[in-house]
Amino acid sequence: MIPLTEAPLFPPSLLAGSREGLTEVYAALGEAIDAALDARRPAGPLPAGAPSAVLASAAQALGPALLPAEGLGAKAALQLLATLLVEHGIDLSHPRAAAHLQPPPLAVAVAADTLASMTNASLDTYDSGPSAIAVERWLIGVLTRLAGLGERADGVLTPGGSLSNLLGLLLARDAAALRLGVDARQDGVAALPGPVVFCSELAHFSVQRACAALGLGESAVHLVPTDERWRMRPEALAAALDGLGPGRTPLAVVATAGTTDFGSIDPLPQIAEIAAGHGIWMHVDAAYGFGALFSERLAGRLAGLELADSVTLDLHKIGWQPAATSVLLVSDTTAFTALDREVAYLNPADDSEAGYDGLLGRSLQTTRRPDAVKAAATLLTYGRSGMGRMVDACHGLARHAERRILAEPELELVSPAALTTVVFRYRGADPSAADELNGALRRRLLESGAALIGRTEVRTAGAGSPARVCLKFTLLNPTATPEDIDGLVDIVLDAGRTCERLVEESAA
Repeated sequence: MIPLTEAPLFPPSLLAGSREGLTEVYAALGEAIDAALDARRPAGPLPAGAPSAVLASAAQALGPALLPAEGLGAKAALQLLATLLVEHGIDLSHPRAAAHLQPPPLAVAVAADTLASMTNASLDTYDSGPSAIAVERWLIGVLTRLAGLGERADGVLTPGGSLSNLLGLLLARDAAALRLGVDARQDGVAALPGPVVFCSELAHFSVQRACAALGLGESAVHLVPTDERWRMRPEALAAALDGLGPGRTPLAVVATAGTTDFGSIDPLPQIAEIAAGHGIWMHVDAAYGFGALFSERLAGRLAGLELADSVTLDLHKIGWQPAATSVLLVSDTTAFTALDREVAYLNPADDSEAGYDGLLGRSLQTTRRPDAVKAAATLLTYGRSGMGRMVDACHGLARHAERRILAEPELELVSPAALTTVVFRYRGADPSAADELNGALRRRLLESGAALIGRTEVRTAGAGSPARVCLKFTLLNPTATPEDIDGLVDIVLDAGRTCERLVEESAA
């Protein structure tokens, strides 16, 4: 037995939740940030070099993948990692970082995320974090009102847009089963003969993944053609629904508000009318596009969102949050009924009736960190007008990029800026080699570290036409300027010319 007079083995500063621990966190973060400021930051958004060389250099800095017998201590460990993350990582705040729907996070959100981590609260039960529950409920209320979903609306945070889509389709599946008078949770997919989920041919691949995970199979997904503006064609959706044969069960229509490549928004009012006419669930994947609601200029493009049964949104896209900050909203809180669970060690009925309840019944997760804290801090800091100005700034940059591309004979505009994305192509002197040239151009930029741009494939001549390799700017840095975009276009042009010259020299 340890004598009462013996000093404790570990000091109170070991744990972040104590007053002494908070002081330790403050000091340790300061030292880590100092190390990050002193690190050799790459000139561009990425470290220069081939991937194998960059990864090998980072691994060397970490040392052998062996758990040390004695630790380095907090200061040395944090300084090592801070330096590594800066010198071998990505700088999303760089104005030439324009590849993915991956924004530079706001400073206030990063600070708030640290606060959330210090508590280590969970959202499943009241006694795992009452303040965290209150923050998430506040955020859900803000977002349901912004979406116009009504007084019965509800929602939950998830680990990402793919998981939000999965949860939305799970609720759609259960709603369809309820219409048929069966319990999908108990009876499984066998209770739903020939399930079908409709989405556009440009919908996110997570729709297929969700159907596979739910046991429906990826073959349950029916792809609806899009129009010349990359939007689902309502008449094609109606025809597909009307043409369903016997033994088929339509579960849901998934509309997209902000396709990944084009930012295009499906005609939500017409799709909602068709879905309602067939009595099926309408899920809107607004992971990208929901942030347009912050902008008075762009919010009207999401007209009809308020008609959805469920909505996916990612604040780690247009919202500038550290990943992941995804949300699933539903128009009626009873949609979550199928997720209800009573667990003796978490939420026994008498505790719940007395108010000691959490959010276990809204999620597929049990332990769930308070990601709402960073988003709440951001919305409280900037309000709708501040967020809207950032959205408008990024949309303005995309429109500037569109105009600059149109002005360059060596570039071809493939898709204009609907939100913050512009798709284009380097023409090249030999059209038959343009796909290889555009791929090589992007890889040259990646290896140089000078710029980070996206790549995709686009069919522009209708169904059955070959897909062409295209380039993409995804502009989510509100501090970038039109001059920065001009510089980015110049770098693309220079890389394209260099790649063409190298091909010519190798052929000579």
